[in-house]
Amino acid sequence: MYPPTPRTTATRMRDRMSYDRAAAHAVLDEAYHCTLGFIVDGEPRVLPTLHVRVGDTLYLHGSTGARPLLAARGDGLPVCVAVTLLDGLVYARSQFNHSANYRSVVAHGTAHLVTDPAEKSAAMTALVEKVGAGRAADSRPPSRRELAETAVLALPLREVSVRARAHGVGDDGSDLDLPYWAGVVPLRLTAGQPEPDAGVTAPLPAYLRPARSPWLEPATLRGEHVVLEPLDLAHADELHAATADPEVWRHLSSPLPGGPAETAEIVRTALAAHHRGERVPWVQRCAVTGAVVGMTSYYEVDPERRSVAIGYTWLGLPWWRTGINTESKLLLLARAFDELGAVRVVWHTDIRNERSQRAIERLGASREGVLRKHRLRPDGSWRNTVQYAMTVDEWPSARLRLRDRLRSTTPAER
Repeated sequence: MYPPTPRTTATRMRDRMSYDRAAAHAVLDEAYHCTLGFIVDGEPRVLPTLHVRVGDTLYLHGSTGARPLLAARGDGLPVCVAVTLLDGLVYARSQFNHSANYRSVVAHGTAHLVTDPAEKSAAMTALVEKVGAGRAADSRPPSRRELAETAVLALPLREVSVRARAHGVGDDGSDLDLPYWAGVVPLRLTAGQPEPDAGVTAPLPAYLRPARSPWLEPATLRGEHVVLEPLDLAHADELHAATADPEVWRHLSSPLPGGPAETAEIVRTALAAHHRGERVPWVQRCAVTGAVVGMTSYYEVDPERRSVAIGYTWLGLPWWRTGINTESKLLLLARAFDELGAVRVVWHTDIRNERSQRAIERLGASREGVLRKHRLRPDGSWRNTVQYAMTVDEWPSARLRLRDRLRSTTPAER
C-alpha cells in the first residue's frame, strides 16, 4: 500500500479511492501515455507524454530541449502525473446522474533527469518493450547521438492514489420509473489491423498478432509439397506474379487483379477479415522452391458447433494438377479434425465450376445441396453455390485416400 498524504487524500467520494500498490501499477502498465503537470515561471504547464514503470519508478519520455526536462536537472522538478483509463459511459435517466466508469492514477513527487547511461538505456528499452514484448530485439537500438537527444525523467512512486468507478447507473429512486433508456456502454482500447510501412517485406511479428482461439490461429502447416504459412501483406507481389492468369480467377468471387496493388488490396481484405475473426488466411508456398504459389483460408469458423469451411483458394496455373492442392487440403483437414476437434468441414463452389466440384468430390466430401442466389459474381450476376461437407466420421477413410494419392505425386513433378 502507498501511505496516504495530504496531496493524495480524497475530500469527496472517498469510496472510490484506493492506495493499493498493485492496482496503481496495473493502471500505469496498461496505459500507454500520461499527462505531466509542472510549474514554469509561476504558471502551470501540462504535457502529454509516454511513460513506463520499472519497479517503483515511473520513467517519462521527452526531448532534451523541453523546458521541464531541463528544469529537472540538479534538485529535480516537482511534478504531478495523471493517467486515466476510460472503461465505460454511464447513461442515467437523469442528466445529473450520467457518469463514466474509469480507473485513474495520480502520482506526486520530484522527478529527476536520468543521467546514468545504463539506467537511461534500460528505461528506453523498457519503453520499447511496453509496445510489444520482444520489440527491443526486433529493432535497431538508439545510437549515442539519439540517446543524447532524448531525455528521460525518473519519478519515484511514493505519493500515489488510485481512483476508480466500476458499477452501473446511480439514478435516484424517484427517477427509476422515467421512460428513458439507462445503462452502461463499455469502452476499451483495441488495436486495429497493423499497416506496414512502404517497402517493408518482413512478416508481421508475432507480438503484433492478437491472441486468439486456436481455431483462428493461422499456424504454419508443413508438408512434402507445400507449406501453408500465415498470409502477410509482404506476400502480395509474389502472389500476384504467381496467379495473374484469367483462368485462375474465372470462377472466383473477385475479378482478375489489374496489378500488384489490386492483389495487395485483396490481401488487405483477407487480413482485415482475420482481424475481425471471420477468416484464417494462409499463403501457399512451394516446399521445394520456396515460391509463393497461391492462397487459401478457413472461414465460417464456428468453434461452438465445431465446424469450419475451407475456401478463398486460388493457385497459380503452373501448379495445377500437382501435389500442392491435394496436400494443402490434407493439411487443412488434419488441422481441423485432428488438432481443433472439428466434426464438420464445409466447401462452397460456383455451380458453373465443374472442375472445382470434381476436385472437392475427390477429397471425399459429400454434396449437400445448392444455395440459390448465394453470392454475387464479379460481373454482377447471382451465383448459385454448391455446398459440400465432410464429417469427422468420413475423415479417416478420406485421409487414407489423400495420402495414397500423394504417394503417386513427387515434388519433382511440379
